[in-house]
Order: sequence, then structure tokens, then C-alpha cells
Amino acid sequence: MIDASPFEVRTTCPYCGVGCGLRVSVDRTGAVTIQGDADHPANFGRLCSKGSALGETVGLEDRLLYPLLNGKRVTWERALDHIATRFKETIAEHGPDAVAFYISGQLLTEDYYVANKLMKGFIGTANIDTNSRLCMASAVAGHKRAFGSDTVPGIYSDLELADLVVLVGSNLAWCHPVLFQRLTEAKAARPEMKIVVIDPRRTMTARAADLHLPLKPGSDVALFNGLLAHLADNGQIDGEYVARHTNGLDAALEAARALSLPKISSITGLSATLLRQFYELFARAERVVTGFSQGVNQSSNGTDKVNSILNCHLLTGRIGRPGMGPFSITGQPNAMGGREVGGLANQLACHMELDNPDHRRIVQDFWRSPKIANRPGLKAVDLFQALRDGRVKAVWIAGTNPVDSMPEADLVKAALRTCPLVVVSDVVRHTDTAAHAHVLLPAAAWGEKNGTVSNSERRISRQRPFLPLPGETKPDWWIFAEVARRMGWVDAFAYRHPVDVFREYAALSGTENNGSRDFDISALSGITQRDYDTLQPFQWPLVKGAQPGQRRFFADGQFFTSDRRARFVATPWRTPASSTNETCPLVVNTGRIRDQWHTMTRSARSARLMSHIAEPFAELHPEDAASRGITAASLVEVESLHGRIVVRALISEDQQKGSVYVPLHWTDQLAAQARVNVVVASHVDPVSGQPELKFTPAQVWPYAASWYGFAVLVQRPAWIAAGYWALARAKGGWRVEMAGERRPENWSDFARQLFDDAATHEVLAYHDSATDRHRFALFHGNRLRGVLFVAPEPVPVSRSWLAEQLENEFSAPADRLRLLAGRAGAESLDRGAIVCTCFDIGANQIAEAIRAGCATVEAIGETVRAGTNCGSCRSEIRRMLDGARIQKAV
Repeated sequence: MIDASPFEVRTTCPYCGVGCGLRVSVDRTGAVTIQGDADHPANFGRLCSKGSALGETVGLEDRLLYPLLNGKRVTWERALDHIATRFKETIAEHGPDAVAFYISGQLLTEDYYVANKLMKGFIGTANIDTNSRLCMASAVAGHKRAFGSDTVPGIYSDLELADLVVLVGSNLAWCHPVLFQRLTEAKAARPEMKIVVIDPRRTMTARAADLHLPLKPGSDVALFNGLLAHLADNGQIDGEYVARHTNGLDAALEAARALSLPKISSITGLSATLLRQFYELFARAERVVTGFSQGVNQSSNGTDKVNSILNCHLLTGRIGRPGMGPFSITGQPNAMGGREVGGLANQLACHMELDNPDHRRIVQDFWRSPKIANRPGLKAVDLFQALRDGRVKAVWIAGTNPVDSMPEADLVKAALRTCPLVVVSDVVRHTDTAAHAHVLLPAAAWGEKNGTVSNSERRISRQRPFLPLPGETKPDWWIFAEVARRMGWVDAFAYRHPVDVFREYAALSGTENNGSRDFDISALSGITQRDYDTLQPFQWPLVKGAQPGQRRFFADGQFFTSDRRARFVATPWRTPASSTNETCPLVVNTGRIRDQWHTMTRSARSARLMSHIAEPFAELHPEDAASRGITAASLVEVESLHGRIVVRALISEDQQKGSVYVPLHWTDQLAAQARVNVVVASHVDPVSGQPELKFTPAQVWPYAASWYGFAVLVQRPAWIAAGYWALARAKGGWRVEMAGERRPENWSDFARQLFDDAATHEVLAYHDSATDRHRFALFHGNRLRGVLFVAPEPVPVSRSWLAEQLENEFSAPADRLRLLAGRAGAESLDRGAIVCTCFDIGANQIAEAIRAGCATVEAIGETVRAGTNCGSCRSEIRRMLDGARIQKAV
């Protein structure tokens, strides 16, 4: 039971790696209100659309509330004993490498630490990897090659202090909106600041840039090798820094100079003039920050991409000082925390290394463990391959959904089907991965968790609970520890509270360190529970005797290699692992959209967030669409050598010709055939093991639909007889897009089955048999229960307006008939597609404001409020303004 009095808790957002602070209020009814924490140094009160909607995503619908064994409810004792027994039996018969963990950047650091301690220090295998392998492994590998450690040198304020910010493979406006807000506000205050965006797509981030370089997918190394050569050949070497603090420049320059400017132009698709413009901007600006994210990391040469960027900063000494340095922008809320505790299969806790005998000794002695893994374990792609071929016979998946997020996702599904023991710890009952679990364990969700997370600037913040643990749910650290105790290691896992884990972790970070390792938070090794409960956000390192404060790395030229010098790394240009051909002439690129997160188990619970983009899509260049007979809003099939999906066509000149962009979020829970990673190849970077999620050759053609449908319903439909369908929450119910290759025999029967309760309610129908158009409305008394529109082409109705009608009453016959028109009358408001989710402002409202004379984003904000809260939609509003100006000029 929640205390009867209202209260407020300071916690941290569970979405991206920005790590925004939140103030969460819970009233007497249990209703949750979210505000940005003005005192948190990551966001200073700012929030994005996802963060501001967090209060709409808590609740018990579809929660996993008690353990299940083979689909039947059991006690925790039975479930934990079963796991421990099966793991011990598997290890006894096949050895420790026959078991594996696959965990998540959604876990708290304390959860991560206990899981890694169990696997690497007690079971004795390093077969524990994390979904951060899919987003940050190349950054980790690049840092370690150059710096000797996985160290992010800079801090967020460097983005605001820089003279030039280069964003590479980062749609910051959509994927890290609060950092984007900080950047654009800094530029507004200092218009002389320049922003360069390097991305094949003209993203919302690119629209805010002074210079956009739409390079060909996968050509980043050639671009930055050219920059390195240009800097060296034009007197931009910081000779003293390079001579005193680095090694390997000659080999790196030799690789860079292997490509002439015309060759770089050919590889990247960028003109020599555009290349020179970028190179000169970088050369002239003293304070340069290069922020990079998944467009760099998710590549078969991702580590080389990272090092080609780091080389340019090392050459010029632009690292570790205010407003300058390379900046890896992490994707998940605790991707950094996972790296700090050794969450990847080739790491040990506290930034120690598996292949370092001294590090193995330090960790094993500290843990007093019977054994310790002595070689790297299976990385994510290899782990699921080992499941398929039987080398791994028991896997524990915690807080992630690999049946959707891994490349060649259908092979991952097949691997889980054949694995003798699949354990899944999760928050929700129904995911595409949970469907294959033998044991399902109910884990604590955000709002119930208690622990710490680390953001992209090495800042550790507290996640604090503001809701009670529902049902029989338990924290992940407790679940891992209880299995460890049942496997015989009682004393080593005798944690009673997350602070016990944190203290141990902090103490290990300082053991035999003395500055030899970057990660050290030993100042907190004796923290009390009271101080832990009130712990303020801080950046590491925080060594014993030190006070919290901001710290950058490497300005002094001291690195964490054996000789304390940085390494230039030669990065010869090479093509992606696969290439386009006549069968697969297009390149599929995957990524996020503004208002959704991962596989949408949380964000899709908000009708407000689903109102922006409600179904999966493939973004194509107009010429690619026209040459294939693809029209706007039609459905398309995207097929590679690995699989096929069906999604909506979005035709846009923002997309590069020859490329197709498909969002990663949709699963079988919310769409029929839209798991994009079914299509994606499982090629990996040879150094980092990170999959190439940004470059899969494929073909696209029209989906042979004979009919299209759209419905809004009060209840989620239990059955949809359509080859294609996509579900999205709406205010008061659900909206459904449908299409099929074969026409149902009777549309009235189809409608009844979709509505489910049509037999006991009033149905109003309209049929135009000549054109095969049909419309249905279902009423219970004066309340609308559902509407269905069917046509031989994409249904031309106002979707957002129709969804709003579920909350209205219809007593007059004329109003009911008007509803079947599918559009608002002159007296009704039709917002159009929602652009600003914070205030439910649609495209029609913004267009009206533009027609009324609003010529700036600020003027539109003053008129209709759009863009005045989180700011995530400001780039889209700017695009609408630009379009209006072009139309007016024409």
C-alpha cells in the first residue's frame, strides 16, 4: 500500500544514456507526476517527450507478478531451486562454458555487479554478455586501443563550450533530446558556434546543423582518414603533445594517406568542395567536440571508425580540455554502469581485464572466489550461435528482448526453442523472448528499483523507488544472489540491501589501484545506508580523500597504457562486410524514432507517445520508390537474404538514394511482420564483436494488398485476420492499421470478429459494393465502442480525430452518420498527425499557425504551445516552416 500522504522522490530517467534527473510525485491515489530535476547536472530540469510521459507508463497491465515454471505459477523457492539445480547439473555434465547469461543496460549497476560476480568469479565462465554489445562495444574497443582503458574523456558541458561540434552517426535530436537542447541553446547564445552532422540521412539533427555531410553508409573511416591527413599536411599537429604523450602516428598517417581526396570523394559520395569545407572547419576551430553514437559503433568496422576519430583529436591535442575531445554518447540508461562492472564478456569488474593475470588475481582475491574466468566469453552474436549448435545448454536472459533486438532474429528465436533451459527475468509477461522461457521470473520495474546508474559523462546517479514492489516481484540483484546461494556460495552473496553491493563494488574499484586504473570510486567504500539513500549525482573517479567534482581525462597526456602514452591506431579503409548486388541493391539501416524506446514494452503504454508515429515504416528516397512502383502510405516488403518484413512506405528526400531506414522498435506484440532484425545480417566487427546493424543489403517492393483497413477500438482486439496489422494505444482504446492480400468473404463478419462484442451492441454500417468500400461503427448506448474503415487503397481518414472520438458520446443519428465520414466537420477540431506530444498539438494546428503569419518556431510556440516544453519537436516544426517558405516561393 502506498502511504496515504503525497510525497516526492528524486530519481533518474530509465531511457537513454543522458541520465536525466527526475522529481517524481505520487499522490494519495497513487497517480504519478513527472518533472525534470532542476538540480541534476545532466539535464537541469529539462526532459524529452519520453521522459515527460513516464507517469503514463507505470501500471500493472501485462506485468509479470509471480514466477512461472513451464507456464505454471510456482513459489520463488521452487523457481530458484529449479534454476540452481539445472545450472549445477549442466555444469557438472558439460562444464561451466555450457551456461550463459545475456543481460541488459536496463539493469542497475548493483544488478550487473552481482550477475558478473556469479558468472565470472564463481561459476568460472565469462559467458555473460549484455545488449550493450549491440550499441557500445566498438566505442569500448576503440577507447581501449587508444587510451588503454574504456575512458570517456569529456563531460556534457564540453558540448556547450565548443567552437565546433561534430556529430557522427548520431541523431541527437531524437535519440538524446536533452543533450540536443543543451547544444542548441548554447548555439543560440553563441551563434558563431558551428555544428556539423555526418549522417547518410537528413535527420532532424541534420536540419539544425550548419553543415550536413550525407556520406555513403559505412564510409566514415575514409572521411576521417582524410581529415587526419589534411590536419597533418596543413600544420595542425600539436607536436609537443604528440611527441611526449603518444605512439604510432607514422603508421596511422601512412594508412590515412593511402586515400587521395578524389578517392575519398568517391568512397563517401561527398564532393571535394564539401570535404575541404569540413576539414577546414575542424582545422580552424581550437575547441572541437566530436560526438559519436550508433551510426559509428554498429558497423563491421566500427572500432576502426572510433579510432579514426580519436586519431584526429590526439593529433591536435584536442582532448581532455574544456570544449574539446571525442565523446561517445551511450544509448541505454546504464550502458556505462554495465561497462564499469565488467558486463561485457571480455571484461572484469571495475575496468579490469580478463586477459590481464594481475587483474584476475586482484578480483579473485577480493571476491575470495573458488575460480575465475581466464579467457573472454562468448559475445552476443556468438552466444546465440552457441545456443543453436548446442554448446550452450542453459541461458539466463535478464531485462532484454533478443528475439527482437539481435540480428538474424529468427535464428535467435530458433536457438531459444531448442535450448534445454531458458530462464527469463523481466517486467512484463508477454514479450517475444518470454514466449520461449522455461522459467519466467518477475523483476522489479523502474519506479520500484533501488540502486545506481551511470550516464555518458561518467556521472553516477541514484534510481530510487517511489512505488511498492507489486505481487511477488523482486530486484534483479536479489534474484541473482539467491540462485548463487542455492548453488553453494552463501557467504559471498549474503547481500541484504543494494548498498551492500555498492560498498563492495566501490571497495574493489580502489583495490591495488593507486591511479593505475581510471575507474575508482573507493571514496564510497564505507558508505552508510543513510548516505546511500541521499547520495547526490557525482562523476567518477572519486578516490579516497577526494571531494566530488567535474573531471576530464587526458589533458595532462597521462593514459592507461603500459607506458602511459596514447596509441594512434592505423585504420586502413575497408568496405562493409557485405555489399549490395542485383538481388539486394538497397542498404537497410535501423535505428530509433523520437518517442519510442527499444522494443516498446514501456513507451508503447503511453497513448501520447504512440500518437507521433503509430506504425512501423520504411523510409525511401522518392526515386527508389518510383522505380519500384511504391506510392506514399502504401505497404512494402523489405527482404534480405535473412528474412522479410512488411511495413508502411514513407517517401522522403531526407533519405539517401539507395538506402532504406526502418525503426527497430516493433515486435510481434504490436505488429504482424515488422521485426526489422529478422532482415539484418549478423556480421560483426572483428575487434568489438558488435553487429553491423546499419548496413544490410536488401530489396524493397510493393506489398500485394487487395484491401486496407483502419479501426479504432475501446478494447485491444484479440484477433486480426490480416496479413499486415499494427496496433497502437490511443486515448480511450486502440488504433489498428490492417491490410491483406486476400479479401475476406464477408466484411460484416470480419467487423464482428474484430469488434468481438458486436452481437450485443448496435452496429451502424455503410457499404459501397461497387468500389469495395465499407464502414462500420459500434455503439453501446451513446458511447462509441469502435469504428472500422475498409478500402482498396490506404484508407483516407483522419486517424487522430477518429481516435479521440472514443471518449465522446453520440446520441443524435446525424452525429453517428457523420462519424462514418472519417473526418471532422467544419465545427470540429482535427489536429492532424501529432507533432508535439507534450501538448497534443497536431500538424494541422501548426499549419494553421503558419498560415496566420507565424514565421519562427518561437512564434508557433507562443501561438499553439508546440515546442515549448521538451523541445523534441522543434526540428519538425522548423521543417514545416521551411516547407511553407518553399511553397510560398514557388
